[in-house]
Amino acid sequence: MKYLVNIGLETHVQLKTRTKMFCGCLLSTESEPNTNVCPVCLGLPGALPRANKEAVKFTVMSGLMLGCKIARHAEFARKNYFYPDMSKNYQISQSDRPLCLGGSVEIHEGGVPAGAPKRVRLNHIHLEEDAAKINHYARHSGVDYNRCGTPLMEIVGEPDLASPDEAMEYLQKLREILVYAGVSDCNLEDGNMRSDVNVSLRPAGSDALGTKVEIKNMNTFKGIHAALEFEIARQTALLEAGGAVVQETRRWDGDLGETFSMRTKENAHDYRYFPEPDLLPVDLAEEQVEAWRALLPEAPEAKRARFQESLGLPAYDAGVLAAQKPLADFFEATLAAGAPAKLASNWIMGDLLRLLGAAALDVADLKTVTPASFASLLKLVDAKTINGPTAKELLEEIFEKGGDPATIVKERGLAQVADAGAIEALARQAIEANPKPVAEFRGGKAASLQFLVGQVMKLSKGKANPKLAADALRALLA
Repeated sequence: MKYLVNIGLETHVQLKTRTKMFCGCLLSTESEPNTNVCPVCLGLPGALPRANKEAVKFTVMSGLMLGCKIARHAEFARKNYFYPDMSKNYQISQSDRPLCLGGSVEIHEGGVPAGAPKRVRLNHIHLEEDAAKINHYARHSGVDYNRCGTPLMEIVGEPDLASPDEAMEYLQKLREILVYAGVSDCNLEDGNMRSDVNVSLRPAGSDALGTKVEIKNMNTFKGIHAALEFEIARQTALLEAGGAVVQETRRWDGDLGETFSMRTKENAHDYRYFPEPDLLPVDLAEEQVEAWRALLPEAPEAKRARFQESLGLPAYDAGVLAAQKPLADFFEATLAAGAPAKLASNWIMGDLLRLLGAAALDVADLKTVTPASFASLLKLVDAKTINGPTAKELLEEIFEKGGDPATIVKERGLAQVADAGAIEALARQAIEANPKPVAEFRGGKAASLQFLVGQVMKLSKGKANPKLAADALRALLA
């Protein structure tokens, strides 16, 4: 490779507090435009801000989950600029005294599971207020200030990422950790998580970073990956032709699949940061930080490792189950209700996720199938009280209507036929009624046995034990 890629992400995450960062206005994505506003978040003369303690708590918890050093003294600053989405001509943010310093996110080299572990460093995490939302219509544009003042955490990563695939894994891992911590929904479609993407190229063998180009306000993983691929190719072609990369801010046009220049990139001094005169510094006692540390959940990576080491699950199973906290919680509650670990893993990753996908639901939305009823079903399967097809039908029924599988099996007489004599009689009937598949099996066509097993299942109305049916057929056909 003639050029090496350096990518750094500045990820903005809306915190799910009840009210805004510096006032008491409620946060709601469903309200009519410009209804959740007040003199403070609109920046009217004489209005004084007051910091949201819950937002400080969520930022510190995020920093603890990411291995940051928590500052005992942090300050807010004014970042001066004017856009239509910031009515007071400045944003209250943090500059040289943020709440969290350092930290990291672990990914794999190349962004693939087979790659060696790689630690992507964080520079810091600071807390600020979000801007308003500009809505574009057919003939005009409007500014909705409901979003203005939403607590916004900015996670500034170092330029340690070397490819679009690594950037994807970094963002996925970061999202996973923050959702586990309960500080944000990180729903990209709702704008809860957005990233500014910084990318530069340097000659192979050089330690000095190349000229940085920023792509602003990317809110989809797919878009970030595509924008990075395009920008890397654009800069490579420019350098190959003897040109120079200009430090600038560009925007991504997803329809055209290209980035376009917006403006020459500002530097920190262009924003004229100075300490926010209307807010006191944030001073955190050790006892307060430790109290918030006690609220942290088990980290996703630790949960994956525990699922493998303590429960004996394969790495793939552990990865799927731990990727979403509600799914991991459902799995562990199912085990607590008595289901075997590997059986629960198989059924969750297979049939349950299939049903959820078809219904466009998340496991957190699931009301009909509880961990207790799911465990009841799996215990019936494990004890061979019911066979696989019956269990699948039962799961579909309780997914639709709810209910206790054990009660349903008892009331309807769905228990599996496991009596060897009864199954042998059914096998004889299947053999007598199907001479052609019998001849094919005896002639060496092994697949014909499955057809005959199906006939036994049909005769038993789905209640025969398939393994015992296969064994009986083999013995009779021998």
